[in-house]
Amino acid sequence: MMRLNDTNLSQMKTGEPVRIMDIDGGHGIRQKLNLRGISEGSIVRVISTNGPVTIEVDRNVLSIGRGMAQKIRVTRV
Repeated sequence: MMRLNDTNLSQMKTGEPVRIMDIDGGHGIRQKLNLRGISEGSIVRVISTNGPVTIEVDRNVLSIGRGMAQKIRVTRV
């Protein structure tokens, strides 16, 4: 369920901390993200949205494709 303040990860600004609210996808995408430390309730910081979306999660920096980032619903914290 998308709330008023929710948006997808690829639309966030650099430096913003966000909470993962929902992942729009099946088992495969959820498993890939979970293996990288990204799950519902996680707080991540957006580093870059130019090209692949680069985020920091649990003091680790990783990049994910824009298509995958568009499936991740987030809200600002």
